[in-house]
Amino acid sequence: MADMPLKGALKDEQLAVLEGGFGVLCDGETIKEVGLFANLLDRNKSENLEVIELEGVVALPGFIDSHTHICFAGSRARDYAMRNAGKTYLEMAEQGGGIWYTVTLTRLASQSELETGIKTRADRHLAEGVTTIEVKSGYGLSLSEELKMLRAIKQSNAEHQADFIPTCLAAHMLPKDFEGSKTEYLAMMAKELFPKLKEEGLANRIDIFVESSAFSPEEGKVYLEEAKALGFELTVHADQFTVGGSALAVEVGAVSADHLEASTEEEIQILAKSETIATALPGASLGLGCPFTPARKLLDAGGSLAIASDWNPGSAPMGDLLMQAAVLGTIQKLTNAEVLAGITYRAAAALSLKDRGTLQAGMLADLAIFPCSDYKEILYQQGKLKPSMVIKRGLKVN
Repeated sequence: MADMPLKGALKDEQLAVLEGGFGVLCDGETIKEVGLFANLLDRNKSENLEVIELEGVVALPGFIDSHTHICFAGSRARDYAMRNAGKTYLEMAEQGGGIWYTVTLTRLASQSELETGIKTRADRHLAEGVTTIEVKSGYGLSLSEELKMLRAIKQSNAEHQADFIPTCLAAHMLPKDFEGSKTEYLAMMAKELFPKLKEEGLANRIDIFVESSAFSPEEGKVYLEEAKALGFELTVHADQFTVGGSALAVEVGAVSADHLEASTEEEIQILAKSETIATALPGASLGLGCPFTPARKLLDAGGSLAIASDWNPGSAPMGDLLMQAAVLGTIQKLTNAEVLAGITYRAAAALSLKDRGTLQAGMLADLAIFPCSDYKEILYQQGKLKPSMVIKRGLKVN
């Protein structure tokens, strides 16, 4: 996946497929060289090498899931059944469901219980080749509970082999128990939470859900500009059901705008002309039964497309990044190159990570190794073909 453009459509012919006995030489956590296996062995025969020799396999960069909510407690299986039976979100909420149900259960959970949940879900992701996982808060929605979530993410990151990239989503929705306006809630979080994030090193990314049911673009702009002034990177839940979020993301210089299922031609052009990465979340489309992100149009317009799972207990409970990316490719007619770029180096860009996403010297030695001799089999089998081996920071972890 090296030396490919960050933006625009990709042809499969642009993939540099190295065939015929190639190897990856790791030096600690990073890749030292990619070249012919025999040559690498010969030039380094004086070194005390650990050699793993495999035949009939394909190695890809470890996958990067740039948008998840895997820090939560409880299940929303009842919501899923009700939604498929035709109930509206309002009807589910009136019967105790929706985001607030997850907030309630997450608040009741201890930090240790949240850490167990994060690591259990990350175990599965890592076994499926996902070596870097963005993890959001957003089910606490109070100062103390958001801090509990972010501390759980930080502690889990210290104990797990995958890398977690924490994001503060305190602006997920206005909590029901907050006695004040949306503007007052956002101002409180910016004043009281943001300094704590810096003080404890809990997150360098701030997210907000810009939607009619959450926060308006006007409310979001003030909040995000306060975060930016403090040196935080920005991302936005944008254009999921109504537009406005993606234009705001571009205006404030957000690294990514995620969802985009409702984006029209106007939003597509705004994103394509910007440096903001468009992130498709096909898991939410599958979970909600709603349209998919217009990925084909975004790429053809010159935009950059990352693909993430949105793994969460409500709208995207599946959490299978590779399967979802393959399905998005089928629905949106994306090339293999575009899909694989979306879960490797373009996903890395959506997290401002420059040390992973490709297999080349100097990058992290993160590899997903599949039991097939043709890379096209991986997406062809739509997520059913799983890695036979995963290497994270130079160590075999699966």
